[in-house]
Amino acid sequence: MLKGSNLLSTPTGGFSFENCGRNTALEEDLQQEGLKAPKPNKTGTTIAGIIFKDGVILGSDTRATDDMVVADKNCIKIHYIAPKIYCCGAGVAADAEATMQLISSNIQLHSLSTGRQPRVVTVNRMLKQMLFRYHGRIGVSVIVGGVDCTGPHLYSVHPHGFSEALPFAADGSGAAAAIAVLEDQFKPNMEEEAAKQLVKEAITAGIFCDLSSGSNVDLCVITNNKVTFLRGFDCPNAKGEKYGAYRYKQGTTPVLSEAVTPLQLEVLEEFVQRMDTE
Repeated sequence: MLKGSNLLSTPTGGFSFENCGRNTALEEDLQQEGLKAPKPNKTGTTIAGIIFKDGVILGSDTRATDDMVVADKNCIKIHYIAPKIYCCGAGVAADAEATMQLISSNIQLHSLSTGRQPRVVTVNRMLKQMLFRYHGRIGVSVIVGGVDCTGPHLYSVHPHGFSEALPFAADGSGAAAAIAVLEDQFKPNMEEEAAKQLVKEAITAGIFCDLSSGSNVDLCVITNNKVTFLRGFDCPNAKGEKYGAYRYKQGTTPVLSEAVTPLQLEVLEEFVQRMDTE
């Protein structure tokens, strides 16, 4: 071993700010060339999932946004991975779609090579290893849920690769409102109907409390016997009906009523001001 080597030294705890100076120098170089550093993308989604008595229920909203523009009002955010395993994706829509397709393909190849049905923990391991490899540059947060030979499982996977097994989970820009509902009403071994209503209320809370979440509520009920994809399970903010006809000719404004009321005025003071024009 080389003298003075610190390979065996105990790393210090806490956050590392070693790259802060480097990032500042890079931003200064970009400014000198007339460029700007890239800004983080704001994405909007509300996804949630819970484990109930017979399996797992996943839920999501259906609004896709591009900054302040609603790009799609009825997109699908619950993706197929395996016959009894599905994922909800929050973040960049293109990253989520490509990531889910790649994981689904890899898990199918793994199942064919082993001759066994895939497990939820295997999907979680493949997904977290892939995301960690790119260190958060793939902007997608995932909730993995499914039922295998060991029972129902639910995992929350973050963009940098960290994952955790949970009885209920929520993610996306509306996660704060959704997790508040889940923490308040979740109970172990819930019946299917009660669990569906709970996930629906969690997604609805995210829709009403987050401008980037909206439109409908999609649910996916996964049990050991079947998978039920409830597309458009609820529409909490449906468009209202017009109660009047508002069709006027262009350039005209119809007068519905006219009334003239004379005013009684009294002159209190009168004066004349001359302008100096010389």
